[in-house]
Amino acid sequence: MQIEVKDLTGSKVGTVDLPAEIFEAPINKDLMHQALQRQLANARLGTHNTRSRGDVAGGGRKPFKQKGTGHARQGSTRAPHWKGGGKVHTPHSRDYTQAMPRQMRRGALRSALSVKAGDNQIVVVNDFLLTEAKTSAVAKALKALGAERSALVLLPEKNDAVARCVENMDKAKTLNARYLNVRDLLGYDTVVMPLAALDVIKTYLGQEVA
Repeated sequence: MQIEVKDLTGSKVGTVDLPAEIFEAPINKDLMHQALQRQLANARLGTHNTRSRGDVAGGGRKPFKQKGTGHARQGSTRAPHWKGGGKVHTPHSRDYTQAMPRQMRRGALRSALSVKAGDNQIVVVNDFLLTEAKTSAVAKALKALGAERSALVLLPEKNDAVARCVENMDKAKTLNARYLNVRDLLGYDTVVMPLAALDVIKTYLGQEVA
């Protein structure tokens, strides 16, 4: 697949071939869904917790005698139906982490990139270097590239100046190309990809896994 390479003014400066094994891979929706669910699950802290009757202080003494009161027998004031008692069937701390083989994770990324490429939602630029580190400059560049609705800007390496400018925008995000993920790929309308970031992606997605 061959697409145009643009500069930050939106002008064509050349063309580039996108590797077919990455950007024209078979689209596996189930695999993308599994990768997305895994990513969302792994982001959960799992620190929620409630106290059961064994965790609530007190209640060690029988509240009243077994017989002769006219009330139902009770063994503890910390039973779930008592005020101040423990809770039942409520959340407890747990680990939500899900495992997924690397081959499947990379297959999901190829599918997601193929979806974006098929919908013409990938814009390749020669570089993403700003003449002035201002949010207005980034907004102007994204508008010129047709990515004003929402944009994921991939960076080949850490760039604090660009990251700070993009952070001020509601519908744009920067991401190191080494940390490409399905959630961000599908969460933005347009992927802005410098040539150097494309080279990074090729290093780990370029070879089809048998």
